[in-house]
Amino acid sequence: MSAHTEPRFLHRMPNIPLVEDAWEEIDASELVDVPLLGTVSAGMPMEACADDETVRIPSRMVRRNTYALRVRGDSMIDCNIHDGDIIIIEKLESAENGETAVVLINNQEVTLKKVYIDKSGVRLQPANNTMAPIYLKNDDIQVLGLVMGVARRPANTPINAT
Repeated sequence: MSAHTEPRFLHRMPNIPLVEDAWEEIDASELVDVPLLGTVSAGMPMEACADDETVRIPSRMVRRNTYALRVRGDSMIDCNIHDGDIIIIEKLESAENGETAVVLINNQEVTLKKVYIDKSGVRLQPANNTMAPIYLKNDDIQVLGLVMGVARRPANTPINAT
C-alpha cells in the first residue's frame, strides 16, 4: 500500500479538553484488532445497530475495554472528529463534565457528544456551532464510553475492516 492510502491514527493527549488540537499523531506500528461495533451518529441520535467487524489500530491505543465505532455526521468537527472517521472508545459508564462520550439515549438511540451534567439534567453538546444541544433528564442517558483516539482514512479510501 502506498503512504497515501494508509490510515492516520490520532491519539488523545491526556489531561486536556478534547478540542481540535488535543491529538497527537502516532505511528501505525504494532497493530492489533479491536471490535468495530457499528456506527455512531455525530448529529441527530440514531438507532443503535451492531456490526461484527474488527479494525486494526496501534496497540498503544488499546486499553482494557477498547472498541471502535464508525462516525456518521458532522456534529463533532470542532473536536477534529469527522464524518467517516473510526473513533477508538474506552468502555466507561461515566463521564466528567465536558468529556466527549458515546451516549445511549432511552436505551435505543446512540450519539456522540460532549456531556454536561447538572442538577437540572444533561446537556449533550455538539462540537459544531451550527448545531443545537440536546437536553435530557439524567435517567434518559447512559454513557457507553469515552473517545480516546481516531483512525482516519484518506479521502475516497475504503476502510479495511476484516
